[in-house]
Amino acid sequence: MKNQLVLKELSTAEIKERLDNEKMQYQKMLLTHAVSPIENPNKIKESRKNIARFLTELRRRELEGKN
Repeated sequence: MKNQLVLKELSTAEIKERLDNEKMQYQKMLLTHAVSPIENPNKIKESRKNIARFLTELRRRELEGKN
């Protein structure tokens, strides 16, 4: 719930910037994990969820703009 409140306060440009950053970190984690296991593999799962949250918020704003 807290994460949703923070996302709604951000501008669309900030969300896109954070989305790009999160995607880069996710790719790095996957590569690192493939070579040698990372300390906390749950970070991969959390990163994937954050990406989905950003995309969901962007889609919600896109739909609100069309109505």
